[in-house]
Amino acid sequence: MSTVTTPADRAVAAPSAPPRRRLDWRLRFAALSLIWGFSFLLIKVGTEGYAPFQVTLGRLVFGTAVLAAAMAVRRERLPRGARTWGHLAVAAFLLNALPFSLFAYAELTIPSTLAGICNATSPLWGMALSLVALSEDRPTRVRVAGLGLGFLGVLTVLGAWQGFHGLDAAGTALALLASLSYPIGWIYVRRTLAGTGHSHLSMTGAQLMLATVQLAVVTSLFTTLPTRVSVVPLLAIAALGALGTGLAMLLQYGLVAEVGPTTAQMVTYFVPVIATAAGVALLGEALAWSTPVGAVIVLTGAALTQVRPKPRKVSQS
Repeated sequence: MSTVTTPADRAVAAPSAPPRRRLDWRLRFAALSLIWGFSFLLIKVGTEGYAPFQVTLGRLVFGTAVLAAAMAVRRERLPRGARTWGHLAVAAFLLNALPFSLFAYAELTIPSTLAGICNATSPLWGMALSLVALSEDRPTRVRVAGLGLGFLGVLTVLGAWQGFHGLDAAGTALALLASLSYPIGWIYVRRTLAGTGHSHLSMTGAQLMLATVQLAVVTSLFTTLPTRVSVVPLLAIAALGALGTGLAMLLQYGLVAEVGPTTAQMVTYFVPVIATAAGVALLGEALAWSTPVGAVIVLTGAALTQVRPKPRKVSQS
């Protein structure tokens, strides 16, 4: 549930010309924002009836089914090569199995509004990591300022001046770790899966399938079968997987291909707003003044970290 985008979003595959779209990209952008914004509410509802690992497994099963159907319609084949599948297994863990599970566990003790805001810190983590892991990604004063401002916003959301009073530290830490996992995964993808020649749909479908297998093993080892079927949480999990994972990934990659990663990643700035509104309106979650104020600071800092220096004009003599 992250819109962290790197050049890998374009380099992982060399897809053919995109098919003609029925919906304007702005409508698909709005749909993706809504889907990801409501995902945190759906996680919360799902954990009311099932264990966090079961919520994540169900999410991956339904998400994989959507991508498998899309692959069948487009006659896409799964990627080949043991090395590619090995790297995809790591990507599946870092981008799907781990963060999805961490968010599910986090929302056992923190509100969905806070989880949505923690997810918005992914660009901040991505910028900090890129300075270390990607030598071509040079820091600028604006981006460093954005990084500092963003983490100041995190402290504001958490109420640092009150000594984090009333905050579940473990749940918040899990949500922040989940948001950190996304840029780590994208950096790994960029370094290992760029230029494989496979389409985004093929790679993503295989990645989700591997994440499903990983969670199936973990869930069987660490959870027991539920004693009863909770209908509403089950429907929430189905929607979370089919919409928040499967359809959302199709929308995301379609937007990246059509309008570029810079515009597509702007979804990041709408998700916490929608997550907060949904949590307050539908779940009755409390909202202190520091939460929206801190969220605005986080999003401003995240936006600044995405500012790229303008290329220098080469004078011709």
